[in-house]
Amino acid sequence: MLCYRGNELLLKKSGEDYEIPRKRDFNEDTESPVFLFSINSDHCFGLDGSRLNHSSFEYHDLFILRNLKNKEFAWIGAVGHQLMTWHTNNKYCGRCGSKTEMKKDERATVCPDCNLVNYPKISPAIIVAITCKDKILLAKGKHYKGDFYSLVAGYVDIGESIEETVVREVKEEVGLDIQKLKYYRSQPWPFSGSVMLGFTAEADDKQPIIIEENEIKEAGWFERGNLPPYSSGVSISGVLIAAFDKGIL
Repeated sequence: MLCYRGNELLLKKSGEDYEIPRKRDFNEDTESPVFLFSINSDHCFGLDGSRLNHSSFEYHDLFILRNLKNKEFAWIGAVGHQLMTWHTNNKYCGRCGSKTEMKKDERATVCPDCNLVNYPKISPAIIVAITCKDKILLAKGKHYKGDFYSLVAGYVDIGESIEETVVREVKEEVGLDIQKLKYYRSQPWPFSGSVMLGFTAEADDKQPIIIEENEIKEAGWFERGNLPPYSSGVSISGVLIAAFDKGIL
């Protein structure tokens, strides 16, 4: 049972880690849950926790999911939040205002009056590892919840290609011109309702770094083997940085 309160998830303590509560952990009169998906024959339901408290469990910021030892629970909690948010935001038709219904043959809502169909929103975003010989450009985002470095990233804008997004975001956030842009791989990132498209690129480290102060706290070049704390391997950012540090990027 996935119980959300804003960006918080209700979790049950399990030794030194946490787990997701089961249906049996809740009272029978709990508000009707929303079916979200099934995994390994287990059905996952969502609950609006804004009016629900449970004396035995605690709400935790979704950021905690990035560090759970049980990666399946982490995935369930993150994807569940994305779907629950979509469901909550689409209870009523955006065109005529009627109450929507869940489609029976696919994951979507449908308006019984005007037949408007609405699917879960997925926002494409890019993330890029910029290197110069044995150095990599790392940045601290102004809105990061943790004290670590990551890579330049940003959302794809209307009317531009993925490659154009990479060039634009790098120029906007750190003021660099890049070359030798290559696709690496993608990763679903339900924490922000995104799919992250990973790239590598090269840049001349003699270019001045000019940060976009509304987005970036600090940025700089760091040498392989002497990197600062960076995002975990749960994210494609951590995977890219670790691959560079090992000399395989």
